[in-house]
Amino acid sequence: MTKTAAQARTERLLTGPPLRTMIALGLPTMVVILAQIGVSIIETYWTSRLGLEALAGVTLVAPLVALMATMSNGGIGGGVSSAIARALGAGQAERANVLLWHAMVIAVIFGALFTVLLLSLGGRLYSALGGEGVVLHQALIYSAWVFGGSIPFWVMNLVASAMRGAGEVKLPAAVSLVGAAATIPLSPALIFGWGPLPHMGVGGAGAAVLIFYLGATAFLLRHLARGAGALRLRPTPLSRQAFGDILGVGLVSALGTIMANLTTVLVTGAVALAGAAALAGYGVASRIDFLLIPLLFGFATAVISVVGVATGAGRTDRAREAAWKAAAAAFVVTQGIGVLAAVFPAAWMGLFSSDPAVIAAGADYLRVAAPSYGCFGVGLMLYFASQGRGRVGWALAAGAVRLAITAVGSWILAKQLAGVTGPALAVAAGSAAFAAINAFGFWRASRVKPGELG
Repeated sequence: MTKTAAQARTERLLTGPPLRTMIALGLPTMVVILAQIGVSIIETYWTSRLGLEALAGVTLVAPLVALMATMSNGGIGGGVSSAIARALGAGQAERANVLLWHAMVIAVIFGALFTVLLLSLGGRLYSALGGEGVVLHQALIYSAWVFGGSIPFWVMNLVASAMRGAGEVKLPAAVSLVGAAATIPLSPALIFGWGPLPHMGVGGAGAAVLIFYLGATAFLLRHLARGAGALRLRPTPLSRQAFGDILGVGLVSALGTIMANLTTVLVTGAVALAGAAALAGYGVASRIDFLLIPLLFGFATAVISVVGVATGAGRTDRAREAAWKAAAAAFVVTQGIGVLAAVFPAAWMGLFSSDPAVIAAGADYLRVAAPSYGCFGVGLMLYFASQGRGRVGWALAAGAVRLAITAVGSWILAKQLAGVTGPALAVAAGSAAFAAINAFGFWRASRVKPGELG
């Protein structure tokens, strides 16, 4: 792509109607996310065919997989997108290429860290969350495959974040879409050993994901090394300032994602007190919770780009307008999903289990927690908009309050109310607080210091 074309892309981010621009920019990623949601649902279905213990084992690992995904995409990845968008908005194309190389270095470091920590300490963690016997064994098998491939996982996600920050969304979306299509048959083939392939059980699901990330990472790195897009990947001297541009937003945002996923981990542990059936039911029901985050992320990638470019260009009013319109759109979508899940919980649960105890537990969770999905959507979208502006203080505070309310409330209420009802109440209360604090932070910052989102 020529420099003129790259500049034209940045200009479109600065001048188009904010909501329409974000929808157009986010649509390719949202389509991919929908495809990945389908893959996740299919994977859950095939895993459930292996039995209750396999489903419960994967449920124990799922929060940590979500942690890695949200840290690499929404946490550190958000810092990458924000830094590159702000550089391009300020007309610093070469600076954006320097930031891309630093993003690669960060990806390798964080990927290696996840591999070492989860392969060495995973057993203790899953055991502390209630895993034992066959359930713990299944969790360890799945975990080994998923976290053994952490480096390509991180590299692909940070590279894709960099491209999205530059407004280049179609290629990473296409790569992910092709990968999702290939994973759909590959996952059950490896799980059950179709044809000449080995029977790998729950490990097959993790192996299929690893194969996808290896192939996708190689393709995107080749594309960037050729300089065929808005960015060019090449080694550059390492700079504290470049790391600071990314990690100044990314580390604080990553702390927010850690808190979000720690919330999920602690809720999972509280649910485990009610037994394997409750844990499996919660695992299926909360799959909607996990899927909402990547669906919102598809739109949020565009929010980061539009808000970040506007911020770099000094267009703070446009950045603020985009943030509020994104939050309103997120509320409409997530609240609609929440209402459907709360009214028809058995329709979802019946897709994955015929066990009455599992279905009942999941339905109880959705009736209580799902109506709060709209609040979570608003809070999460304002969190991503804060990344685009390079200011995440209020978003971090909102995440801390959500963690305190949800985690503490889950363990207290789990001992007072039967099944998953107590944790579900805590989840709903935490989501409401998350939205309220983020919204107040945006309002207060715009009133006190015009031009800052806070």
